[in-house]
Amino acid sequence: MAAKSIPATGEQEREKSRRLKSLRALWPFLAPYRLLMLAALAALTATATVSLILPLAVRRVVDNFNTEDGALLDQYFGAALLIAALLAVGTALRYALVTRLGERVVADIRKAVFDKVIGLSPSFFEKIMTGEVLSRITTDTTLILSVIGSSISIALRNVLLFLGGIVLMLFTSAKLTGLVLLIVPAVVIPILVLGRRVRKLSRENQDWIAASSGNASEALTSVQTVQAYTHETQSRGTFADVTEKSFDAARKRIWTRAVMTMIVIFLVFTGIVGVLWIGAWDVRAGGMSAGTLIQFVIYSVMVAGAVGALSEVFGELQRAAGATERLVELLQAEDTVSDPATPVPAPTPVRGEITFDHVSFSYPSRPGISALAEVNLTIAPGETVALVGPSGAGKTTIIQLIQRFYDPAEGRILLDGAALDAMARHDFRRHMALVPQDPVIFAASARDNIRFGRPDASDADVEAAARAAAAHDFLTALPDGYDSYLGERGVMLSGGQKQRVAIARAILRDAPVLLLDEATSALDAESERAVQQAVDTLAEGRTTIIVAHRLATVKKADRIVVMEDGRIVATGTHDALVAEGGLYARLARLQFTEGMAAE
Repeated sequence: MAAKSIPATGEQEREKSRRLKSLRALWPFLAPYRLLMLAALAALTATATVSLILPLAVRRVVDNFNTEDGALLDQYFGAALLIAALLAVGTALRYALVTRLGERVVADIRKAVFDKVIGLSPSFFEKIMTGEVLSRITTDTTLILSVIGSSISIALRNVLLFLGGIVLMLFTSAKLTGLVLLIVPAVVIPILVLGRRVRKLSRENQDWIAASSGNASEALTSVQTVQAYTHETQSRGTFADVTEKSFDAARKRIWTRAVMTMIVIFLVFTGIVGVLWIGAWDVRAGGMSAGTLIQFVIYSVMVAGAVGALSEVFGELQRAAGATERLVELLQAEDTVSDPATPVPAPTPVRGEITFDHVSFSYPSRPGISALAEVNLTIAPGETVALVGPSGAGKTTIIQLIQRFYDPAEGRILLDGAALDAMARHDFRRHMALVPQDPVIFAASARDNIRFGRPDASDADVEAAARAAAAHDFLTALPDGYDSYLGERGVMLSGGQKQRVAIARAILRDAPVLLLDEATSALDAESERAVQQAVDTLAEGRTTIIVAHRLATVKKADRIVVMEDGRIVATGTHDALVAEGGLYARLARLQFTEGMAAE
């Protein structure tokens, strides 16, 4: 579990795409909520307008401090309070609308990314760690939530305040406004220069966060192996190393943003102080009233605050742009296995004939190593075929290709004469039931784990499947019986119990094609005998493909296919293959006693 390093290749290619235009990819998720956006924009515009009106009221109040008409002064104060109330109501409404929009859009993004990723073939996960995908769904979408639910609103509001403030500053005093605008280039330059640095560091920080998440996920999901090999110290060191690199990138980003903010605020407020100085002399000379100067100062502070806020928001937008890019990478990921544009329907009914026609295949992560080479195999409907051979012979690959987790490099795979790649994967997979070598148990109840095979099954059907898989007795012995929570990855069960739950799931599915990949490898002799009887009963009238190392479980198969180095080297019944000699006979001699072999 070595620490992931950020790839050097492609880093420069990503630099341009990390500009703020990456945020355009959010539009498809925002578009359905145009009315909500318009309402939020209206509230935002209203609050900005009210904010710009407030200094005018202040000017009236200041300039009329010495008025003899007390009622007029009361009216000005009353108007100022009314403006403040409108500002408060508008700000609250803007917050509620924008925050709701952000939460809704981010929820849609998370669902879209998960919908995409859950359908990607296993080859995709050979290139990216599951923990990194989860980091993108959680951490990156949180950044986007911050932007949509806050930063964009703040940015638009401050743009309106900046533009409106500049106009009203000109209206108040063109002379002083001209002096203020002289400092604008000095403010913009550090934003552009340092902003580019912030963008690069933001992406690097997110990459290391994803690597950290992936590393932790890998270690925690294999915690028993880590502890069994006393590898805790090394795992802690690896995780700490990746986390520290993430922190280093974050620290650099924080200091860069801090320096940028410091420079901007210093330049802006230095300009304001200078303008105030000149304005104060104009008031002394009678060139403007005190109320006018205060009005100008308030607008200057508004404009300065808007510039400062925009510099802060700019950094947030850059981080969100990087996060959006990473999510878009998932949404636009091209799968090596995909459904055809116009799929043909699966045969009705599915008889279960499976044909491998000159099939060759290499795993994407090992392109130079042939997993299957020129395999020709036809399995008749209802036939039970066992695949045997040494590890790495290609047995499990056969199972994976039948489910079209991968596409062969050459040749075709047919189900009842229809090519798998001509059908929608969901359409033909629903006619198959799988018991994998490593049984998958979900963090749910035993009943829900079995019902995973057929969600509409009744409780009676679930229990019948469990009985057939020799799982009923140990499940009823659990504290809550079938409703007992099995824990993450089934930690509450032994290896053999997990396998029997997985077999019950396949029995419940009641599919015409049954795929058993070392389905009884973790069972004791008594349970194996019971499950084998259930499998024999289940296999009647179904096409059954059994992958097994223990030859005792496949002696009754209609046909045994012997594989070696990705090729079929022999086929036949158990007795015929033993008599023939060769690889199968050698395997049989190793596994059976002389008495068993004599049978």
